[in-house]
Amino acid sequence: MSSLDKKLVHSRIALPRRRLVTPLARVSPLLLALVFSALLFFGDFSNPADSTTYAICSHGSNVYIVDALNSRTPCIFVVGSFISDVGDLDSIQRRRKSTAPLEVRYIPDGAMILPGISESHAHIMHYGLYRQIPLEVGRNISETVSFVENYIVSNPDIYNNMSKVIDGWGWDHTAWPESRFPTSADLDASPVIRGRSVMLRSKDGHGTWVSGRVLQDIRPLPHAVEGGVIVRDKKRKPIGVFLDNAQDLLPIPEPTDEDYERRFSITVQSALANGLTSIHDAKLDFRQLDFFKRKAAAGKLPIRLYGMTNYDEGEEYWGNITKPQMLSDDHRFSARSVKIVGDGSMRTGGAALYEPYTDNPNTNGFMRVSEATINRVIPLFLRDGWQVNVHAIGDRANDIVLDALESAFEDVDVAAMRPRLEHAQIMAKADIQRAGKIGVIASVQPTHVIDDMWYAEERIGPKRIKGLYAFRSLLNSGARITLGSDFPVETMNPLAGFYAAITRLSLDGRSPHGPGGWFPEQRLTRLEALRGMTIDPAYASFTESILGSLEPGKRADFVVLSKNIMTIPVSEIMNTTFLATIIDGIAVHGEI
Repeated sequence: MSSLDKKLVHSRIALPRRRLVTPLARVSPLLLALVFSALLFFGDFSNPADSTTYAICSHGSNVYIVDALNSRTPCIFVVGSFISDVGDLDSIQRRRKSTAPLEVRYIPDGAMILPGISESHAHIMHYGLYRQIPLEVGRNISETVSFVENYIVSNPDIYNNMSKVIDGWGWDHTAWPESRFPTSADLDASPVIRGRSVMLRSKDGHGTWVSGRVLQDIRPLPHAVEGGVIVRDKKRKPIGVFLDNAQDLLPIPEPTDEDYERRFSITVQSALANGLTSIHDAKLDFRQLDFFKRKAAAGKLPIRLYGMTNYDEGEEYWGNITKPQMLSDDHRFSARSVKIVGDGSMRTGGAALYEPYTDNPNTNGFMRVSEATINRVIPLFLRDGWQVNVHAIGDRANDIVLDALESAFEDVDVAAMRPRLEHAQIMAKADIQRAGKIGVIASVQPTHVIDDMWYAEERIGPKRIKGLYAFRSLLNSGARITLGSDFPVETMNPLAGFYAAITRLSLDGRSPHGPGGWFPEQRLTRLEALRGMTIDPAYASFTESILGSLEPGKRADFVVLSKNIMTIPVSEIMNTTFLATIIDGIAVHGEI
């Protein structure tokens, strides 16, 4: 044995971690959520006491640094919460300033290490709500109603209290054979539900389906709602579905702090298991913002959060009163961006278009925040130091936002403020080029592509569809792309987004255009997709100097995957598992 070998301690022991002793498979979901809530509440994650020093190595150069050169390396050297060095083991040992034995850990053959994955667009509290009732898997209206019935019956506190409001998330009428919106009559047909207040959000969050009790309680209703729709039948009677701003008419109960704690713990538990080390929450109200601020101040955030505080039509401008929340000392929390929901969704026909929908010539969709308001508040938010992130799906919405950003150039350096188009779905060719020129970040969701591709052309026609989810065109224009899922709208698993971005195929390998993918010329390369999940989200949240890559001096956030998604056949990507998720050098999920 060489003298160098004698200084090394080679092991396959688990990474230092916070984990439950009881195997997860043996714990009920409710108990697990309660225990995890206690961990989140009492644990101090800001200065982990069990930080340590170790090298972690792959067999071959299967550590992807994601630096400017897209480098690969055999090992990374972790000291406390930071990456101290990268390279082969001999080189790391030579550069060390200590003669103490070096603990070395190896990942399995065929596995890989990549920087911590950042979710660029998600809804933390909504995901916790979504997990209450499995509405998304309902194959038709009847089955979806049965899930609500089962939820009521299986919770005695709800079943025995007719005044208890039942809320849920995830139904998708475009996936049902009925090909129509559900109605309050569909809910009231159930003797278990009849007489109860039920409010169920659609999968994309742009619609709410309510029971007859709710309809009765909110009458009389206005004839029309600016930026929204009360869906009515042929006799002009409300059917029980409210779209976009019309949802503001509903008496949706205010969540309690206990609700927030439970939903947050459910979401974080799933996020860490899916390799996420950072989440951009795409629509915080002020109560949620305060909840996260308190968590951060107490050192009780087990994951990094970047918040977008919501601004709605009709609000007084608050950007000069509420100040952007800059990055906390432990780099776990910041909320320096404003979120403006410009229009509705394509799925529900609310995305703002210049020409009518192909499958419904009676509507062009609508702006949820007026053009005048967008033109007024975007320059103000930029002036007061806020990053501006605008939900823009339709071609009209994207055009309006780009106009406002261009005009703001007179007073501020827009590119330095890193404005974001959240979704950037349907864009005219000229606007794609403008996005690159202005320096806009396109925050896109590849799993939306493989979900919407089956009905999109019928909805918007053969011309506009060429500018739908045009990821390659956006990159070529000079715009930066960052990838997310919009969970709970789509699966939280970032590998699904990676797969969708590089294949534009459904998870079973199909598309309307065949096995080559839907509009395959818009596919991303694997490296582009990897950067879109790591360093580009860091740039989009002003943290690229400390996160997003495995370069020395950055935080030791990384993920260990069971397979190398950069080289395996695409058919194997979704069979890849997350062996470990590491934040600040500590394994918060899994072991090796």
